[in-house]
Amino acid sequence: MKKIVLFASGNGSNAENIIIHFKNSNQGTVVGVFSNNLHAKVLDRAKSQAVPTFTFTKSELNEGKVLEELQKIQPDLIVLAGFLLKFPESIIAKFPDKIINVHPALLPKYGGKGMYGRHVHQAVLENNEKETGITIHFVNEHYDEGEFIFQKAVSIENCQSADEIALKIHELEMEHFPKVIESLIE
Repeated sequence: MKKIVLFASGNGSNAENIIIHFKNSNQGTVVGVFSNNLHAKVLDRAKSQAVPTFTFTKSELNEGKVLEELQKIQPDLIVLAGFLLKFPESIIAKFPDKIINVHPALLPKYGGKGMYGRHVHQAVLENNEKETGITIHFVNEHYDEGEFIFQKAVSIENCQSADEIALKIHELEMEHFPKVIESLIE
């Protein structure tokens, strides 16, 4: 049984979807949810699914405490599901090709520092894009530059707001993210 660890900073609907997807799986299970936000809803979602949680500060992330906890668990895959901090190179080096992220756009467009959530959707809207989508990629030392694993596009020609775009992206994430994770741990 493969061990999956999730990192999230906010609401946690993607994380919860992944937890539920793997609840009855014989391939993998979510063994922990890590968050840098003590008040993140993802912590409540994880606890309601009986998944252990671990909270930390930005300095604990960068100074090795999080790496220590991960080395105790030895996850087969680390999944960033709405995690807003830059992942430290020290963790990336210890878990090469075992850390993935979902980005709410078709990279390489609309990636990089500060490009997350609503910021991405607003930029897509302001540039009058006809489509956008999701990119699931490996995490490296640069924001949103790791090797692509999966992309899925969706038409946004009828979208009038960043919120409408966000709903379409969320649907793609909910449908595809757990399946891509499953394919990686098989």
